Amino acid sequence: MSAYPKEYRNPLKKARGLGSAQHGVSHWWVQRVTAIALVGLGIWLVTLVLRMLHADYATARALVARPWNAVLLIAFVVTAFWHAVLGLQVVIEDYVHTRWKEATLLMAIKFIAVLATLAGVLAVLRIALGA
Repeated sequence: MSAYPKEYRNPLKKARGLGSAQHGVSHWWVQRVTAIALVGLGIWLVTLVLRMLHADYATARALVARPWNAVLLIAFVVTAFWHAVLGLQVVIEDYVHTRWKEATLLMAIKFIAVLATLAGVLAVLRIALGA
């Protein structure tokens, strides 16, 4: 039997084995980096849309089909959905307290985001490759 009661254990001793404290930092950084990328890509997208404002369908399609515009549009779609998943993950982890509901919502959000990302990328590629 130990000389000290269990209540007097160091808080660090109680916390050991409860997971890494490093996981949230990478999530935080990726969320900030995608936000910064979305600022630049969003400004580019607004200028692209303004350039297409009074254009006909063929001109708008040709503008999107340009290689840099297609690449940046794909980057915008991927970054936007990645950032959305990261943000919704934080909200769900903070406010949903039933474990099975949390897991179900996280899987559903990731599944929907992957489908939407693939649909967006496919749409841009079809325009860019002339299909």
